[in-house]
Amino acid sequence: MTTDSATGYAAAPVCDYSHFDTYGSAARLQLPAWRERVGHFLDVPISRRQLADGFRGSIDSYRVGGMAFMDCRTDPVEQTRAVARISTDNVCQFVFHVAVDGVVETATGLYPKRNAVQTVPGILALDLNQPMWMTRGPCRVMALFVPREIVEAVLPEAASIHGRVIEYHSPLARMIPAHLAELSRSLPEMSPQAAYEALRGCAMLIAAAFGRQTGLTGNARAAARTAMFASARRYIDAHLGQADLTIDKVLAVSQLSRPTLYRLFEPEGGLAAYIRNRRLREAADELHRYPHRPVIEVAYGLGFNSASDFNRAFRRAYEMSPGDFREAALALGIRR
Repeated sequence: MTTDSATGYAAAPVCDYSHFDTYGSAARLQLPAWRERVGHFLDVPISRRQLADGFRGSIDSYRVGGMAFMDCRTDPVEQTRAVARISTDNVCQFVFHVAVDGVVETATGLYPKRNAVQTVPGILALDLNQPMWMTRGPCRVMALFVPREIVEAVLPEAASIHGRVIEYHSPLARMIPAHLAELSRSLPEMSPQAAYEALRGCAMLIAAAFGRQTGLTGNARAAARTAMFASARRYIDAHLGQADLTIDKVLAVSQLSRPTLYRLFEPEGGLAAYIRNRRLREAADELHRYPHRPVIEVAYGLGFNSASDFNRAFRRAYEMSPGDFREAALALGIRR
């Protein structure tokens, strides 16, 4: 929301609608057209067969006040958001992703990857500041793009819901389908202000449902766990460069019991995996930010004990060597 400089009051938001589809293009140009449409934040690999067979896809989108609601229909397609791209752009929203028809399979994180298969109504949370790999069958998907600050106002440790799915089992979650259906039906008729309020209300409802599922929001006990979880994550981030960063040290700082701390980090593959993957993510950022810094210096600076340990872990996480990653990230930066 912006402020009108003349009156001092909040300016009314503007609601932009757009429609895109590939139907009018020649078959060999259809998937490239889709890739160009979403290419500002996603990578779309294209096979020769897809070029020959063509690709049918459409997007109806509504944008207002930093949020967007999209109704998408596609043939089978892969869409990824890799760390090399994250390191070179400023896209850091959350996306709440709903499979209406068809099958969507999504992998998130580094290793072990978190896999989510959406075959029934349910909502997948994606943090665009973290990597993901998505495979869609022929499907219809609704997606709600939300600024970080809105999600974090409801769920302080919002990054932890990346790759999680909620289904419509709890009373709170069962309210969501009706809100989404109403959005899809009513947005074309809404004023910009009404559209903004409807999108924001739906986003906050979904964020609250994820908070309830993770146990990180709600009553006083949950709030205390949220604060201690945040403290543990901050401590880890501040000490990534220390080779002796241990689980026992994190336990002492968090003031949580060992079982509780392990349970909170279980979606990340465990506390040890979280520490390793945070180091790898920071290493990826440094490889891009400091192109002349030796790879071994990056490795030792983030607590890895040897070049071979770092190279092995990096390849497992990103499926390429640190040197190849640096070249890919720099190439993306040049193209932008």
